[in-house]
This record gives sequence, structure tokens and C-alpha cells, in this order.
Amino acid sequence: MKKLSRWLSVFLIMLSLSANAQNHAFQPGEKITYSVAYHVIGVYVNAGTASFTTAKVNYGDGEVYHFVGEGATNTRYDWIFKVRDRYESYFDANTMQPVKAIRNVSEGKYKKYEEVSFDTQANTVVTPKGVYKVPANIQDVISTVYYARNIDYSKYKKGDKIPFNMFLGSTVYNIYIKYVGKETVKTKYGIFNAIKLQPLLLKGDTFKGGEGMTVWVTDDNNHIPVRIESELSVGSIKVDLKQYENLKYPLALVQKKQRIDTFND
Repeated sequence: MKKLSRWLSVFLIMLSLSANAQNHAFQPGEKITYSVAYHVIGVYVNAGTASFTTAKVNYGDGEVYHFVGEGATNTRYDWIFKVRDRYESYFDANTMQPVKAIRNVSEGKYKKYEEVSFDTQANTVVTPKGVYKVPANIQDVISTVYYARNIDYSKYKKGDKIPFNMFLGSTVYNIYIKYVGKETVKTKYGIFNAIKLQPLLLKGDTFKGGEGMTVWVTDDNNHIPVRIESELSVGSIKVDLKQYENLKYPLALVQKKQRIDTFND
């Protein structure tokens, strides 16, 4: 469960890429929820959920997007290891860059709260530990998810690697995501036309590193992930779209599914 808790946090990070874009993929009021299942010894366990919400709020002299990403273990497993993680991003709708980010992590006995602010003119990030110089178009954990959804994947060929920069803690992470191609994927909602991607993972306690994660996003203007599969140092993880509200566009469903599949508890 401890490895799973780390994965829930990393899941909120690893949907990330970067490109110059203007928003056309999402709108205020959108909410997307995912089920997270841990696979070990041939069985999937319904281990937790992750959700993303979008709103528009007043900030400073204007309006910004307010994104919230949350990850939590299933309450039945709280007695083993309780996780309640919350990441927030305040995102300039004109520049497509963050102005403030909040990380509120609760994983067992480990607690972490941190607020950082972004100066996109000076290319710096101000944190409780100091001021850090960062590359242009830097993103935070949550803003990358929404920034990525505006990528025009039709510009890429199979095998192309799309670089991105993300700031977390006191570090700039230079990572890439590989465009694999297009295929259909079966989910609880039915069969989707999807874009297949593989992000580069950093090796650590949870991940083996390399391109061991696969992400399928809808092949429509929403570009929301409908399935994520990843190898872990022990077992594997499967993330599936559970619920969605107020998407800007219809989803790229090829065929609706009547029966709802669930993971084994």
C-alpha cells in the first residue's frame, strides 16, 4: 500500500507534456474521476481514486483557471496506509502558464504542505526554500495535465518524443513523452478511438524507470486519458476513466457499452 500511495501522487504528475498552445480542450465546470487498481498475484484490487476539476476564479487583476487534482486510497485500506493528496494550480488563461501552485500531501504519517508562485516574466519560481531560475514555459504538477490536452498530436509521427519541463519541490524535471500512434481501447463506457502515449518515467522506489507507462487519451478535442497502465517495482497499476462531467466536446466513442465492469475487491 505504501508503494501504491506513492503511485497515486506520481499519477497526478505523469500525465504531463509541454508545447506552445492556446486552450481549446477544456472548460470551467469539468470534472473527471478515475479508478485506480493495483495488480498483484493475478488479482486487481480497487485501491483508490484520482480526480481532476476545473473552475475559473478571480486572481490578482484578472481571471485564472483553478485546477485541482486529488488522489486517495480506498477507505477500506486506510487502516493500512491512508492517502489524501491534493494538488492545486492557478493557471493564466491567456499565457497558458501557472501563477501559483499548492501541494498538500498526506500519506500515512508523512505530511507536506507547500505553496509556490511563478514569475513568468523573470522565469523564476518562489518557494519556501528560496527562488529558483526555471526555463520558459515551465509548468507545475497539475497545470501540465491541462496544458498537455491542447497538444496537436497530428503533427507527430510514431516514435516522436515530445519534451516538457515541470517544477516540483525544488527541481526542474526535463522529461519526454513518446507518441506511439492511434488505436482503439475498451473501457467501462465502451470502445474509444485513442491516442497512445508513453512518458519517460524516472527510476525510483515505485517505478522501474524508462517507458514502462502507457497512456491512452481520447482522439478528440478533449484529449482526456481513458486508461493508464504502468509497471511498478512490485506488481502493476491500471487506471480507468470512472466518471466525467461537463466536457467541452463529445467523447470519441466508437461503441457504447451497456455492462459496467468493476475491479475485484
